Amino acid sequence: MKIISGHQAVYLPWLGLFHKLYLCDTFVYMDTVQYLHNDFNNRNKIRIPDGWIWLSVPVDQKNSRSKMLNDIIIKDQNPESKDYWQAKHWKSIEVNYCKSKYFEDYAGNLEKMYTETKWEKLVDLCWAQFNFFAGALGIKREIIRMSEVPFKGVKDELVLDHCMKLNGDAVVFGALGRDYVREELFTENRKKIYFQQYIHPQYQQRFKGFEPYMTIADLLFNHGPDSMDILLSGNITQSQLRSELL
Repeated sequence: MKIISGHQAVYLPWLGLFHKLYLCDTFVYMDTVQYLHNDFNNRNKIRIPDGWIWLSVPVDQKNSRSKMLNDIIIKDQNPESKDYWQAKHWKSIEVNYCKSKYFEDYAGNLEKMYTETKWEKLVDLCWAQFNFFAGALGIKREIIRMSEVPFKGVKDELVLDHCMKLNGDAVVFGALGRDYVREELFTENRKKIYFQQYIHPQYQQRFKGFEPYMTIADLLFNHGPDSMDILLSGNITQSQLRSELL
């Protein structure tokens, strides 16, 4: 049985995205869907002493060629400015995580993304981070960029087309998929579906208390090689999912 899943490009992705990646055999990186304002395409949370803050990439929708994710450009800023977003984001990460147990294990490569490359397109930054974090977690799957395959349709029809063109037998949707997926569409095409119900684990963070739904970097900086086990704790495994879908 071949399991397909996917997700749109997001900045500093959270734990649940990597659970979806882990569950599938082939993952579609959805970089040509519509950009969602005030969503997670360009932002996520990091821990600070008294809670959390957003880190948001400033985008320039007005001058982007379209509202599709692969066309969204980042607002041009002067790298020498004190308000340069890349420098500010890295400084925020460094200040709040530098004393975490495994910070040094990942900081070097992550820092380079902020200090050695001036990003022009949001999707390119998201793609680089997605691959970096997947590698840090040790998740190896076939990953297809949607922009490189002529998929058709929107919403559930688009995901069905992923499954058809990639010879999948089943599809893993996020929990919100229940709001738009027509199950009969997949049944008619002999494709099975599973709605992910990610149970967020609680783990030791650097600061007092626990704040869920942070970037995956929060888990890695604090728990390093144990991160994947923590990410999966309390959640369905790939082998369990295969058995459930049979």
